[in-house]
Amino acid sequence: MRICQEPAHPFDEALRRGARTQGRRTDADATLPGSVGLRPQREASRPNFYQSAFTLIEVMVGVGVLGIMMVSLYAGFAFGFEQVRVARENVRAIQVVEERMEVIRLVNWDDLNAPGFIPTKFLAPFYADTTNAPANNFYYTGTVQVASAPVSESYSNNLRMIRIQLTWPSGKLVRTRQMTTFAGQFGLQRYVY
Repeated sequence: MRICQEPAHPFDEALRRGARTQGRRTDADATLPGSVGLRPQREASRPNFYQSAFTLIEVMVGVGVLGIMMVSLYAGFAFGFEQVRVARENVRAIQVVEERMEVIRLVNWDDLNAPGFIPTKFLAPFYADTTNAPANNFYYTGTVQVASAPVSESYSNNLRMIRIQLTWPSGKLVRTRQMTTFAGQFGLQRYVY
C-alpha cells in the first residue's frame, strides 16, 4: 500500500510533472514517499571514484621520486657549472702561456742567454682587468726556464730550450699547464720586419 501526499497547490503538481518529463528530479519528488528518480542511487558500499584520495604510501613514493629528481637536477647543474669554470681557467692559462712565449720569441740571442734578462717567475691575473676585478679573482704563478737544448748534434750550442710552466688554484686542486719550445741563434728572432 502506497501513501501519496498531495501537493499543496495545483501549480506545484504541474511543476513536478514538468520536471519529471524533462528528466530532472525536484524537491517535490524527494518528498514523495516511494518516488524513484530517473538516476539510480549509488550503493553505499561502493566507493565514489571522484571522492577517493591518494593513500599515504602513494604520497610518500611520489615525494621520494620528486626528491631524487631534484637532487639529480641540482647535481647536474653543479657539475655543469664546475666544468665551465675549469674550461675558462684552462683557456686563460693557455692564453697567458702563449702571451709569454710570444714575448720570448722576439728576444734576440744575446739577451736570451744573458742571466736575469728574462724573469724566471711571474704572476698573471685570471681577470685581465685588475682594476675592476671581481672578488673571485686569483693569480696564475708562472716560471720561465731557459736551458741548453737536450740534443747531441753539433749545433746544440746554438739552440736553447725554453719551458714556461703555469700553476693555479682551482677549487681543492692545483692545476698545471706548461709549454716548451726551442730558440736558435740563427732563428726567427734575427728576422727583421
